Amino acid sequence: MGTALGFSAILMWALLALLTSLSGDVPPFQLAAMSFAVASAIGLTMLKLRGANWRVFRQHPMVWLVGVGGLFGYHALYFGALRHAPAAEASLIAYLWPLLIVIGSAFMPGERLRWFHILGALFGLCGAALIVTRNGGFALDSRYLLGYGLAVLCALTWSSYSLLSRRFATVPSDVVTGFCLVTAALALVAHLAFETTIWPGSVVSWVAVLLLGLLPVGGAFYVWDYGVKHGDIQIIGAASYAAPLLSTLILILAGNAAMRFEIAAAAMLITAGAALAALPVFKRLLQQAKA
Repeated sequence: MGTALGFSAILMWALLALLTSLSGDVPPFQLAAMSFAVASAIGLTMLKLRGANWRVFRQHPMVWLVGVGGLFGYHALYFGALRHAPAAEASLIAYLWPLLIVIGSAFMPGERLRWFHILGALFGLCGAALIVTRNGGFALDSRYLLGYGLAVLCALTWSSYSLLSRRFATVPSDVVTGFCLVTAALALVAHLAFETTIWPGSVVSWVAVLLLGLLPVGGAFYVWDYGVKHGDIQIIGAASYAAPLLSTLILILAGNAAMRFEIAAAAMLITAGAALAALPVFKRLLQQAKA
């Protein structure tokens, strides 16, 4: 159940690029504030409908630090990286977080890092590189060191958030509603401080913003929280490299991108990587079939 919910977050993140492009010229922090506001409304509504105890938000300060630091910190660092470095390089560096999750999970209680986890994550990284860099368009430039550094911090922030969330496995995922509320407020402050307000200019753009809050910049964080706490975090981490591939395929289907040879190669690498990381699952299924 937990692993499946982790996968569902990856599927939602695959819609991020398309929905962001459809949202128009809304500045990044404003878009984050609007999306997380929608995500917060979803969480509050669900809490109300289920009659949940509002004391769920009374958590140790470290829980709040990890949660808000992960959600707001990741987005702030990612936006900063894109401002100070080319998108291809910054995105690839930031997308080291699945590999860091797989390796970092070896130090978690009850987990063990095996060769197929590492190899699967590396295959996924190579596949993501083909997608993000457009056939080798990657060259580190000292002029963009600040952007590269922010991208590294971005990867460390999300991987640390995911791994530390597992240490708080007893904390219900309902608390993510509070993380979203605080993140929306902080994003609004950052928007007012650094950006000029630009509202969506069409019905399509408004719908895209709503869907962002419902799915990749909202709902995904609830299921991701449950997934990394209760699922197979090594398999989820390796499978996360499917997000840029699926995102590109969705853009192609929507007519916003063209099919390229490297996409097919990336598909094979990412599929092989995910299969390697999930090797224990296949072995268990085989043993059950024999029994």
